[in-house]
Amino acid sequence: MGTADSTGEAERLAALLSTLKERSGLSYGALGKRLHLSASTLHRYCNGDAVPADFAPLNRFARLCRATPEELVEVHRRWILADAAREQRGKGAGGTAGGAAPAADPGTPADPPDADDTPKSPDTPETQETQETQETQETPDSPSAPRPRPRRRLILAATAGVIAVAATAALLVGRLVDDGAGAGAGQAAGAARGPVASPEAAESPSPSPSGSASGKPSASPSPSGTPGASPGSPADGKPAAPAPTGVPFHASVRAHAWENQCSQRYLVDREPDAVRPPPVEQDAPAWVAAMGAVSADEQVVEVTLQGKGSETVVLQALHVRVVRTGEPLPWTDYGTGVGCGGGVALRTFDVDLDQGSPAARAAEGQRPFPYKISESDPEMFRVTAHTGGRDVSWYLEVEWSSGERQGVFRVDDRGRPFRTSASAGRPAYDYPPGASEWSEHQPG
Repeated sequence: MGTADSTGEAERLAALLSTLKERSGLSYGALGKRLHLSASTLHRYCNGDAVPADFAPLNRFARLCRATPEELVEVHRRWILADAAREQRGKGAGGTAGGAAPAADPGTPADPPDADDTPKSPDTPETQETQETQETQETPDSPSAPRPRPRRRLILAATAGVIAVAATAALLVGRLVDDGAGAGAGQAAGAARGPVASPEAAESPSPSPSGSASGKPSASPSPSGTPGASPGSPADGKPAAPAPTGVPFHASVRAHAWENQCSQRYLVDREPDAVRPPPVEQDAPAWVAAMGAVSADEQVVEVTLQGKGSETVVLQALHVRVVRTGEPLPWTDYGTGVGCGGGVALRTFDVDLDQGSPAARAAEGQRPFPYKISESDPEMFRVTAHTGGRDVSWYLEVEWSSGERQGVFRVDDRGRPFRTSASAGRPAYDYPPGASEWSEHQPG
């Protein structure tokens, strides 16, 4: 993607942000004060001079400007395209103007000098041995030839024998180790290939209950299909191109998206004096991890899916999987703030975790699955899960297909299930603006 394309995406995003800002009637200074951003930073966003690396500031900006649900989705879509264009521009900026050579990658070592070009010290044993051998070969019949020649050959032969024995032992040890670890290594390699593009596997997808070892959302192919002919197998004696593997789209998951700055509440097993002040939305994951917090009553998850290439990916369905459920946590309830006013609710899909088989139901006015995504046409799904009387661990699954391939993509909180617990009857505290400590929640 060229510089003109990347600039165009940033300008389209800036045009929408500028429209929202003008409609709100607020100045850059007033907006920046409420968003904890400088006026100059907001001005750069609205002029297209900068694109934030994270969507959270723009999300809060649009909500503060009273954007409609459709406008919120459009802001997010334009940010995805502008951010992707910026990354492409960064990758393509390796060369310099005037045809200068690209800068060397700091992680790539320079090519080592050729072995023949490396000078050798005249005092090294190898050089001495070479010189002596050459002298011996040049004067085989000379009476002054050195006597120790048979001894030197004996030493070389003994050295070669020791090396051969060591190499044989290493091969035997390596074979024993390979025989012991062969099964596990084969399974790991097979799991790393991703979904297999076979018609039989495509007919019976089966989700995997385990998360990704890397801590990112993972896709699990169906293990139950009967292996069929691989599209990458040779045909008519000619090797075919390797079949594409892996999930054909990028995924971005926000496990702690908020309706507004004051809407989210968390359960924490600590007294108020041991709980940090509430975070802003983009810092919520770190705050939750540090406090061991659990979402109270409801949890909003945002999932953005964008194709990797020109191929179209069909998202067939969105499922909810419950890992465990139990009695509500007997912890204290803490709110993220008070006195913020109402926000713009964007409930694309609603999940009632108190049902026997929770399902993601499209909100009123929102069309249900399937959806289509590509590199230029991403989709953002906002899922609000709530419970009134349980402690529930859960995650999402997205069924997808692309050509003859299909699979199930797991959406979770960096390899762990999402967790939401009811807070009814628990002690509740708030942190009002300008306060320096938690105070008891005042209903109303």
